[in-house]
Amino acid sequence: MRRRLRDDRGSALVEFSWLAIILLVPLVWIVISVFEVQQGAFATSAAARAAGRAYALAPDDATGEARAEAVVRQVLADQGTPGQRATVTVSCQTPGDSCHVGTSVITVRVDSAVDLPLFPDILGKGAASFSLDATHTVPIGQYVVSAPPDGEGRGR
Repeated sequence: MRRRLRDDRGSALVEFSWLAIILLVPLVWIVISVFEVQQGAFATSAAARAAGRAYALAPDDATGEARAEAVVRQVLADQGTPGQRATVTVSCQTPGDSCHVGTSVITVRVDSAVDLPLFPDILGKGAASFSLDATHTVPIGQYVVSAPPDGEGRGR
């Protein structure tokens, strides 16, 4: 009885195809995730800078906080990340009660997170996210010329 030999022609192509699928799919996911995180980092940094400027240009602290929040939402939408969540925290180093005096230094911190794309929900609770934050410090006098105390320096 004669045994029939198995023909191996074409098996290398099949093996290469499966290996390419197994290696390329995670690699493509990693590259897309890195791009999403980088886009979110740029958006968060731009949002912190714009929020600091908006706060400094506001006439008072309450208006400044409202403007900073609105600017952060707008900048994130403009950068292509409209669904990105963000929290704005404003602090200032000032000798008085108001952050809007000539020697104040305003620090704006924007905390946000970027959801990783195509992450299956069965691996955890909801989509996986990458936490981002950016801080921008603005001396109040950089954008606003404060009035001198007691009318000094006014025209004669």
